[in-house]
Amino acid sequence: MASLSFLSPPSSSSLSSLHNTTPSSSRLFLRTPSLNLRAPTKIFSLKAQSAPVLTQDDLKKIAADKAVEYVKSGMVLGLGTGSTAAFVVAKLGELLKTGELTNIIGVPTSKRTEEQARSLNIPLSILDDHPHIDLAIDGADEVDPLLNLVKGRGGALLREKMVEAASDEFVVVADETKLVDGLGGSKLAMPVEVVQFCWKFNLVRLQELFKDEGVEAKLRVGEDGKPYVTDNFNYIVDLYFENPIKDGYAAGKEISGLEGVVEHGLFLDMATAVIIAGKTGVEVKSK
Repeated sequence: MASLSFLSPPSSSSLSSLHNTTPSSSRLFLRTPSLNLRAPTKIFSLKAQSAPVLTQDDLKKIAADKAVEYVKSGMVLGLGTGSTAAFVVAKLGELLKTGELTNIIGVPTSKRTEEQARSLNIPLSILDDHPHIDLAIDGADEVDPLLNLVKGRGGALLREKMVEAASDEFVVVADETKLVDGLGGSKLAMPVEVVQFCWKFNLVRLQELFKDEGVEAKLRVGEDGKPYVTDNFNYIVDLYFENPIKDGYAAGKEISGLEGVVEHGLFLDMATAVIIAGKTGVEVKSK
């Protein structure tokens, strides 16, 4: 009975495409299941091996394409920053070119997003002229079970937070590697944007603030070895947590209370939906 139930759902054409057996050989399996018990296992294995392996960029593009389905003609859109957001911007440019979307206005969250959008002829504006944004789409560096985020490893956290806080809806696109049980749990950078003046003073204070979490604070530097400078002419102190942040809201409040801190990468209670692309498909989580 086990071999009969395994072979009955597919059509004869789908079986033949896997191993080029004839319909008669399929019927032979059904008549003599005990003699061909191993055959279905071989067929399944062949199918699994022939499936294409999705890269992380493939997953990001799948999630980005799904997020663009939220976009309607006439919307004012917040355009995120980073490798995943770049796929979103590229898709928007494609849909505008074909006429599937019209009258879109984008509000970019960084200079590099602005440059990409302009190259695709996406009309752009700023918050001063369009303070009400219908929808923002952006990536994330970490996503916890409550849809709280760590963002800003691309260096655009201040402008991202300003634009996304002004949006009616904020849709996040990510691949499954971004999922964490608690923020800071990936042990990768949680950025804090600080003024250049006495940056070391704030680096030390940030490290002391999270000593119970085993944090290491580092000034972000560029490929040239010089301090990384944001679009707002500030520095970034990256916090690397040994243990996840216990209370994101309390942590955000304490960080913001330090003089000289401009913004932090904790995006709490902001996302309205998160689109996660994984090896088994796309999952949409929403509040």
